Amino acid sequence: MSTKDFVEKDYYKVLGVPKDATEAEIKKAYRKLARENHPDANKGDAKAEERFKEISEANDVLGDAKRRKEYDEARALFGNGGFRPGPGGPGGSFNFDLGDLFGGGSQGGGGAGGFGGGLGDVFGGLFNRGGAGTRSHARRGQDIESEVTLSFTEAVDGATVPLRMSSQAPCKACSGTGDKNGTPRVCPTCVGTGQVSRGAGGGFSLTDPCADCKGRGLIAQDPCEVCKGSGRATSSRTMQVRIPAGVSDGQRIRLRGKGAPGEQGGPAGDLYVVVHVDAHPVFGRKGDNLTVTVPVTFPEAALGGEVKVPTLGGPPVTLKLPAGTPNGRTMRARGKGAARKDGTRGDLLVTIEVVVPKDLSDKARESLESYREATAGQDPRAELFQAAKGA
Repeated sequence: MSTKDFVEKDYYKVLGVPKDATEAEIKKAYRKLARENHPDANKGDAKAEERFKEISEANDVLGDAKRRKEYDEARALFGNGGFRPGPGGPGGSFNFDLGDLFGGGSQGGGGAGGFGGGLGDVFGGLFNRGGAGTRSHARRGQDIESEVTLSFTEAVDGATVPLRMSSQAPCKACSGTGDKNGTPRVCPTCVGTGQVSRGAGGGFSLTDPCADCKGRGLIAQDPCEVCKGSGRATSSRTMQVRIPAGVSDGQRIRLRGKGAPGEQGGPAGDLYVVVHVDAHPVFGRKGDNLTVTVPVTFPEAALGGEVKVPTLGGPPVTLKLPAGTPNGRTMRARGKGAARKDGTRGDLLVTIEVVVPKDLSDKARESLESYREATAGQDPRAELFQAAKGA
């Protein structure tokens, strides 16, 4: 935007005050209009947001005695928007050093047509106009990380759990403005952009968040006592969070848009939940499969039979144990494991454990002695020694 456009902007009209308005009258008008048009009070209203920017720009100039004087002199110099011809008439030269008027000095020796970047820079910074100065201050909310501990059953079947979280949110005391009266002014350092540029050599520049306004583009005139002018305060809330079925211990779940609220209409951040799962006294987990160890007697393993096996949260299942089942064999009960994302379930892996009795009755001992005599010719370790020799 040109210098002519800057000067043509009637800030008195924007605030609805006369040119001879006192400082108190300007401040009162600005506060009233700022409250009415603040983005937090007009969610999604682009016109109100643009109007708020114009009001802030006007107050940034007229609310500062020095800037107001420079603004009035500039409008008088240019005939309230029209460039006056130089001393030589319409075709004469314009020898006035505009840098002297605004305290910046001429740069590059440019004439009235270009000002060598000096006057344009002064006006751009003074009146907060131009491409960068009209950017929205909408900011995305912070991401939040929390932890939750589930029982083994909740992790397998899914659960809805309450999470109490603390995060940075717009300060309720000042409606996120950072100003006690809800009327912050445009940051003079970054002229409302929230960013400052620094030279990186070779004609390039880098952009950093403005250190004075912390990237907000606004500075509190009367800092809020709660948030100290930052516009953000710690907020605690309890949220019901649905943990999907089949989650595993240590898994990190991302819930989009469930983090800290955004600022100036910006989107909310995300919530990351780290899940811890308590151990179960009976069942274990291998991916989508559950595991369980089932003890059986020697006769059941040797002769075979049917064995009842518990399931997680459901009725037991019956597995047919083949005769001669060895200790440690794993059998499978299909569809009795953990839930998968597609709605199906994994399996229950059943490990057979042959139990050796510690105490024997006389009759049981006699029976085992008879069994030992009947199998005296069998050496279960013969193959072991042969393999050892061969190795």
